[in-house]
Amino acid sequence: MKAWIKNACFAAGLILSFVHFSCGNGNSQSKPSQNTPTMNASLETITFGAGCFWCVEAVYQRVKGVKSVTSGYMGGKMKNPTYREVCSGLTGHAEVCQLTYDPNIVSFETLLEIFWQTHDPTTLNRQGADVGTQYRSAIFFHTDAQKIAADQWKAKLNAQKVFPNPIVTEITQAATFYPAEDYHQDYFKLNGQEPYCQIVIKPKMDKFLKAFKDKLN
Repeated sequence: MKAWIKNACFAAGLILSFVHFSCGNGNSQSKPSQNTPTMNASLETITFGAGCFWCVEAVYQRVKGVKSVTSGYMGGKMKNPTYREVCSGLTGHAEVCQLTYDPNIVSFETLLEIFWQTHDPTTLNRQGADVGTQYRSAIFFHTDAQKIAADQWKAKLNAQKVFPNPIVTEITQAATFYPAEDYHQDYFKLNGQEPYCQIVIKPKMDKFLKAFKDKLN
């Protein structure tokens, strides 16, 4: 929590990056398959929803100790949803990134700090121009310890009024994870010159890299 006072304006700056652009313009022909990443005994899993998964993926791929980041869908009722179906807002799924990480290298608390500071957790079902339940702020926990930590952080941030409005982040037990279509994976790495990447993701990444330079690969 100690970094929050000096970094509080970081999140506000990130919010402004999303005002005019949306990530809902991709091809939607591929069909995802239900899958859970294979882990060794030392790794743990957490699933975050923080708006467009292209942005979330780009951030966490740079964090030391994060071993994999997979974009996908969670929290809905339809089996094997496609991107187009999720974007309709009718399936109930959120765009998420599922991380596997080594807790001996990066703590869950650090992952949470990055989560809170790289999106706006106070806007319901919205991140900038990306509007709909699929863009909701969500932590899908995989262990009781993760739930406790997430609940405590949310309560403390609200009590300290770090954000001008109350945090609306959903904290829910992880459900079935559906990996997104292949073209969504490594999106910023492979499409960094696209307009959305340059106008929305890159400024966000620049701020993130500066604020968390000691946590990077």
